[in-house]
Amino acid sequence: MLRIGVISDTHGLLRPEALDFLAGSDFIVHGGDIGNADILARLAAIAPLTVVRGNNDKGDWAAAVPPSALLEVGGVRLYALHDIADLDAAALPDDTRVVVYGHSHKPLAEQRGPVLYLNPGSAGPRRFSLPVTAAEVLVDAGQARASIVELIPRG
Repeated sequence: MLRIGVISDTHGLLRPEALDFLAGSDFIVHGGDIGNADILARLAAIAPLTVVRGNNDKGDWAAAVPPSALLEVGGVRLYALHDIADLDAAALPDDTRVVVYGHSHKPLAEQRGPVLYLNPGSAGPRRFSLPVTAAEVLVDAGQARASIVELIPRG
C-alpha cells in the first residue's frame, strides 16, 4: 500500500502538525497557494513532491510551479490543480482516478463516478471558522481511497 499525503493552501505556514501528518508519506501533493519556496523544500525533504501553483503564488520562485500536474502512483493516475473551477473534466485523461484541488479551504472527499475529487482543505492559517486539515490517499491494488484529517482541533 502506498500513502500520498495531500496538503493545500499553506499560505506560507507549514505547521508542525502538518509535517507530523505527512511524515511517512510515499509521495506528497500540494494543491497550491503554497506561500514560498521554503515550504516546497521542506516538503520535498519528506517525500517526492508534486505541486501546483495557486492564485496567491507570485514571484520568481512560483514561476516554475505548473498550474496543473499529473502523477501516477501504484497504477492510479492523479490530476492536481488549484481551483476546481478551472477543471475541464472532459479533457482529463480517461484513466484519471483522483482529482486533487484546493482554493476554497473547504475539505471534501467525494466519489463522482470513477473519479475521486479531493480537496484537503487548508493546512495554513485558519480562515473564518473552517477547519485546519490535510488528507491522505491510500493506493492499494490500483484502487484509491481518501481520508481527511483535522490537524488543529477547533475551539
